[in-house]
Amino acid sequence: MTPGRPKILIYGARGRLGAAMVRTYAAHGDVRALGRAESDLSDPASCANRVRAEAPAIVINSAALTNVDLCETERDLARTVNADAAGALARACTEVGARLIQISTDYVFSGQAQEPYAEDAAPEPISWYGQTKLEGEQQVMAADGQHAVVRVAWVFGPDRDSFVDKAVQTSLRGEPVKAVADKWSSPSYTLDIAGALRALFAPSAPGGIYHVCNRGVCTWRDWAEEGITVAAVLGAPVQTRTVEPLRLADITAMIAKRPVYSPMSCARIEALIGRPMRSWQEAVADYLRLLDEEGRLRAD
Repeated sequence: MTPGRPKILIYGARGRLGAAMVRTYAAHGDVRALGRAESDLSDPASCANRVRAEAPAIVINSAALTNVDLCETERDLARTVNADAAGALARACTEVGARLIQISTDYVFSGQAQEPYAEDAAPEPISWYGQTKLEGEQQVMAADGQHAVVRVAWVFGPDRDSFVDKAVQTSLRGEPVKAVADKWSSPSYTLDIAGALRALFAPSAPGGIYHVCNRGVCTWRDWAEEGITVAAVLGAPVQTRTVEPLRLADITAMIAKRPVYSPMSCARIEALIGRPMRSWQEAVADYLRLLDEEGRLRAD
């Protein structure tokens, strides 16, 4: 890797996480932001050729086909985008001496655990989305052990509305807020993810599997209630304070199975950065304060 300001290619730069990384890393390197228009993962060879042409020090692939239900019906496309493109990028990175940081997901797990998943826990996906993301991980690590796979979950942040944004906006409109109360994971704030991943830019940082999410476990209902509570403390005119619990089994619009329990332990990244990831409640509070400063805590 080159000293000084490394060249960093970010695939999926228009997404929630990708956009946060583009902003965060602009001060630390020569960032090339690639959205679908510039480099479409449905054409893995073209994406790999871009890596060869640019010869960067770091490539971050945060692009994916993330619509879990669509993956069930568009299986070939899902495998191309989520697995084969990741593998093509990894092999191209190895050729030019770059490190690939491949963003993956808690959906590689079955959700049958009794405690947060460690990085070395055995994956067992129960959806085609999870299966193709796991295949992407496997292709990346087969290409070079110095590449890194970073699993995240329930991503939220300022660049695109997420579940917590929608819950707060629904409350501001005075409409009923409903959320699943029997599915657990660990929310991941994009600014915290981007900050932690900078440690992987160092050539001495070990490759392999990392989990990067905020500490703690919650349900979608807990997450919604926390967001509404923080918004109220900040003076936002929330009207609906109670979040009605739903059962995951009753969400009939969902085609694919979802892991019921998929919080993740972040021991490896915490050891690398020398501090614990902060709690999901702290991250939600910071995010809502940001929205408040931008005048976005009002009804649409």
